[in-house]
Amino acid sequence: MRLTPWQRLRLTIGAVAPPAWAGVLGALLLAERERWVLWAPAALGLGIGLYFAVPWEPGLPFAGGLCGCGLLLLAGAWRWWPAAVVASGLALVALGFALATWRTDRVAAPVLQKRVVGEITGRVTAVDTRDSGAERVTLDRVGVAGLAPEATPEKIRVTLRASDPAVAIGSRIAVRANIAPPPEPVMPGAYDFARFAWYQQIGAVGFALGPSRDLPPEAPAGLVEGWKLGFADFRHGITARIVEAVPGDAGAVAAALITGERSGISREMEDAYQASGLAHILSVSGLHIAIVSALLFFLVRGGLALFERVALRHPTKKWAAAAAIAGTFAYTLIAGWQVAAVRSFLMSALVLLAIILDRNALSMRTVAWAALALLLAAPEVLLDASFQMSFSAVVALIAAYETTNPFDWAKGRPGRLVIVFVGGIGLTTLIAGFASAAFAAYHFNRFVDYGLVANLLATPLSNFWIMPFAVLAMLLMPFGLEALALVPMGWGIEVMNGIAELVAGLPGAVQLVPAMPQWAMLAIAGGGLWLCIWQRGWRWLGVLPILAGCIAPWLTPGPDLLVDGEARLIAVRTNDGFMLSNRRAAGGMVAETWARRLAEDQWRDWPGPGGISLDGQLRCEKDGCLWRHDGLKVALVRKAEALAEACAASDIVVSSEPVRGRCRSPRLVIDRFDVWRRGAHTIRFHDDGRFTVATVAGERGQRPWVRRRGRAG
Repeated sequence: MRLTPWQRLRLTIGAVAPPAWAGVLGALLLAERERWVLWAPAALGLGIGLYFAVPWEPGLPFAGGLCGCGLLLLAGAWRWWPAAVVASGLALVALGFALATWRTDRVAAPVLQKRVVGEITGRVTAVDTRDSGAERVTLDRVGVAGLAPEATPEKIRVTLRASDPAVAIGSRIAVRANIAPPPEPVMPGAYDFARFAWYQQIGAVGFALGPSRDLPPEAPAGLVEGWKLGFADFRHGITARIVEAVPGDAGAVAAALITGERSGISREMEDAYQASGLAHILSVSGLHIAIVSALLFFLVRGGLALFERVALRHPTKKWAAAAAIAGTFAYTLIAGWQVAAVRSFLMSALVLLAIILDRNALSMRTVAWAALALLLAAPEVLLDASFQMSFSAVVALIAAYETTNPFDWAKGRPGRLVIVFVGGIGLTTLIAGFASAAFAAYHFNRFVDYGLVANLLATPLSNFWIMPFAVLAMLLMPFGLEALALVPMGWGIEVMNGIAELVAGLPGAVQLVPAMPQWAMLAIAGGGLWLCIWQRGWRWLGVLPILAGCIAPWLTPGPDLLVDGEARLIAVRTNDGFMLSNRRAAGGMVAETWARRLAEDQWRDWPGPGGISLDGQLRCEKDGCLWRHDGLKVALVRKAEALAEACAASDIVVSSEPVRGRCRSPRLVIDRFDVWRRGAHTIRFHDDGRFTVATVAGERGQRPWVRRRGRAG
């Protein structure tokens, strides 16, 4: 009988003889088969991560074919369960890859290709009030003077002047502005705002050069668009009423806790919350959603219990759960539908739904379903720091409390309940802090030393004073009485702000962490999932990749020379630390990001004309500097007049002026055109005289959010 290709595939997979060790592995897997489903979001996320890791855009046909291969493999492996498990994982990986590809294509919109100065018009869809008083607005239905409609971005984000009057969401404005493409990373491996902007369909950013003026309004194109604009205006109005009732940083923090709007918090206060380990409080997340959900549940159930006939004849517990779901959904919407808040809402909604359906809620599965829902809806959230830190903390907490329930030990004993409460805050802070610390170090290059102290002081205040008054303020707001709750809420926030500033001011409050390689982050994430998902002894094998990932930043050599995207800001590593070419730029975003990723707490100045560094490696003149490193001569040229001498006597030339082929002797030349094509450069020198060059363009590859600027490398 002649077999079809489909039948041959099934027979081939089924005929593979498993090796000897497969029996042991199979027994372990079978023992934990109820946990297999928890790996589904991890496999989906791996596929999404692979999509963002490839240096080229795969396209929908390739992604669809890959997804189809995964499904065929799954269909052919169903008879032998080990093959079926592996095939299921591979199919989910392929699905994640295809889903991310489809999402990228679906949100495609024009991106500005070069800087433009002129009048822009558009409809205001979002307003962020900065701590300086200036408003940053997001515009859609955009028009740009001198730009063809097909090249005009879908959305533009512009910071208006602080002296301009407030603008309303839904209004149309015109303003003369300086706009540019979304900025690229300031060094290889740094945060890519352009990728974030792509998925928000923001094709340009800039600032106003003159006052804005109102234009005749346009009607929304449909009910959905009208509802979105109306709700955005509603949220902005709530924020305005909050900061009116509670001025200063206290009001800005209150707005962050209620509407998720953090732009009004001063830079100093934001830094204090970051350095003290309390930054998670400013983000509407699991803590806030859980408090709101619990308050609504017990308020509704307690209120219904006051009516005897209702309490005895009706399922008031289920009614309270339904009310809590509706209330937390409304709060999540008002808070801006942020990743951490959505994750927490989905989890709490599933728990409350279990109450309504008289079912037991499976906490770890709840997390898995919440992660799947978010990744399916918006695959790009996988790269978001909030997503990674939020889920890592929750998964670690559930895994820890799955093994023991301290309330069983304290049941019926008030003294032990106090111990469990205080100890629970400390233990929860430790577990969540350590679980999310690696992700914080990866994204923000910092580790907070006194986070436990700060959280022990601030968490009870947030749980039992600030958030209950926040809920009360929302209930009173329809009657115009929100100040009755916002003012005492502000008192509590003032105390919490003081705690943040006190802890942030302690010596050694923050430790800088060098940039972490991507493989280290993957090792930590994979090891953490292995440790938290499995329940038997082999789970502890996950500690090994976690340890390897944690020590990687200090074992991975960093760059020795950095050149920014204009070849005007240069940093070199000398024996006494990094030295920066332009001290006036040290306070800028580029130098700040460099310092953070290099774990450099203080920049040192280049020597002046005729000067030399303390280690004798860097000697400067008025036209440039000569840096000697391990026998190599590196010329750092500022003016074109110095090019001839630098090219004749140097191994490497870095010039802020165009070289145009005049420099053929050096082993490497980086000039103004090179950084224009490839973005910022870094160079790492090896002991044998070799050197490795990395560029922003090389790290990013050819992706839709990367501007085409000629030859790239």
